[in-house]
Order: sequence, then C-alpha cells, then structure tokens
Amino acid sequence: MDMINARTPEAVAERLRDGMAGGVLSFPLTSFRDNGDLDPDSYRTYLGTQVAAGPGAVFPACGTGEFGALDEDEYRSVVTTAVEVAAGRMPVVAGIGYGWAQARRFARIAEDAGADALLVLPHYLVTAPEHGLVEQLRRVADGTRLPLIAYQRDQVSFTAAGLRRIAEIPAVIGLKDGRSDLDRLQRLTLAAPEGFLFFNGAATAEIQARAYATVGVPAYSSAVHAFAPEIARAFFTALTAADDDAVDQLLREFYVPLVELRDRVPGYAVSLVKAAARLRGLPVGPVRAPLTDPGSDDLADLAKVLDAGLDLVAAARRLA
Repeated sequence: MDMINARTPEAVAERLRDGMAGGVLSFPLTSFRDNGDLDPDSYRTYLGTQVAAGPGAVFPACGTGEFGALDEDEYRSVVTTAVEVAAGRMPVVAGIGYGWAQARRFARIAEDAGADALLVLPHYLVTAPEHGLVEQLRRVADGTRLPLIAYQRDQVSFTAAGLRRIAEIPAVIGLKDGRSDLDRLQRLTLAAPEGFLFFNGAATAEIQARAYATVGVPAYSSAVHAFAPEIARAFFTALTAADDDAVDQLLREFYVPLVELRDRVPGYAVSLVKAAARLRGLPVGPVRAPLTDPGSDDLADLAKVLDAGLDLVAAARRLA
C-alpha cells in the first residue's frame, strides 16, 4: 500500500481499530531541558521506550505532550521524531488545536512529517454552539488530507444529532471522549455510523474503563503508559481477560491513590505523570509554565504509589 492510500480515512480507521483491540493508546510526554528548551535527543530516547512497549497507537503533541506549550518548529520536531521512531509499526496521531486557521497550520506540519491522522484538541477559551463545533471540524478537514478524530471535553460536547453531522464529514473517523457522561456517550455510540471509532479519554482512563466498556467503548488512552507501560499493560491484560480480581487490586492499590494524588493540584494530570517518568529515570525533564512540577511531599507520595503499582506487576509475574 502506498503512503497516500495508507493514510485514507478508511485505512487509518482500520489500523487504529486493530491497535485499540490489542493495547492501550500512548500519549507520550515531551522532553524539555531544565532551562525549558525542547530536548530532541532525550525525546527520541524516551519515545523509543514508549514504542517498544507496544501500544495500539502513539499520539504525540497532545495534552500529555503539552501541545499548548509548543511553537510550530518544536511541534514539527516532536511529530517528525514520533513518525521516525514508530517506523510504521503503529499509527501516529498528532494533536492539533486552537481555532481552525491555526489548527490547519499544525495539520500541514503533521501531514508533512508523515503522521497518519490528527486529534483535534478542544478549541481555545470560549464556549460555542454545536453547529460552530461542527463547522470548526469541517474547516479543519478542508485544510488537510489526513483523517481527524474529534475530542470532546471541557467546552466541547456533542449531542447525537451533532455526532451524526460530524460523522458525515468524510475525514472524521472517530471521537475521543473526556467528559465521562455515559448517558450521553451511549446515545452517541448508538447514533454513530458503523465503523466510527470511539475511545475513552478520561484523565486516568483506567478508573472508568469498565464503565465505558458497558456502553460500547472498550478502547482507552493511558497516561500511566507514559511512565509505567508495564502497569498499563497489566491492567489492560486483566481487563480484557475479565480478571476482575486483578483489575480491582490494581485500581485499589495503584490507580485510585494515583488519582487522589493527581487531584491535589490543578495541572497534575500532566505534571504528576512527568514527575513519575523522572522517578523511573526517563529523560523527560520538567513541565513548562503554566504547569508546575510537584513539590517534595507530593513526590514522596508519588514514589510510594508508583512502587505499589510496580510491586503488583512484579508479584503477578512471579505467579505466572
């Protein structure tokens, strides 16, 4: 299959569907130096560990990757590196955002870099009526040849009627949901055309993974994969095997304490993940302002939570 045909909406949707069935979706961190500069070499090294863990797809320069903190040259470097490291083994879906005009600029960069698809992050600042949200996606689609995945959270929310309208845009192949309104999400899955992709994009998606699966959305992104892919894989394996005891243990002893720690400070959904990666010796560096790195007390608590998760995985491996 040539490169153009491999990036058609139908082909990309099929590859993503296969990937979602076999693993979590990786949303890698972006590596910065202590002075705040992008660190391309460290990012390449870090991304290699993510890809080697075998996720279903890689989503560079999205929320966990601090898309909003990147300029266009940095964005180009991040997406290009992701494509090179993935080397065709899994789809690469780059984040784009802001208003549609700026989103198109990032889309062109990602397209030139060789990305397979684009995740359209929520637009900046303002709320908007649903027909405006549909038009935003339509305008972005008109400016790129790549397939699009819509992302609903915060100021972006679709009704069943709106979902049908965005699904009529040929480039739009799926929806990432970060609102966790399962009543509404069930209505969306029932309204969607056959083959339309959905995945759980809650801040710590594993907490709600079983609930999402009950409304037909078993696939999910994993922030934990960004720093402990072995824990993320153990949870995914237990979940897909319907091993409720293992799922409950991981939730009780690792994921719930992690979420309680995450909820202490705004922005910890990213900065705590990055801190955990540093605790593992991964070369990701600090977050960029306005995010802040955790203080010593939170870091100590994070180390305990991380050790508990890693101990669970090690114990399970000894018993296998």
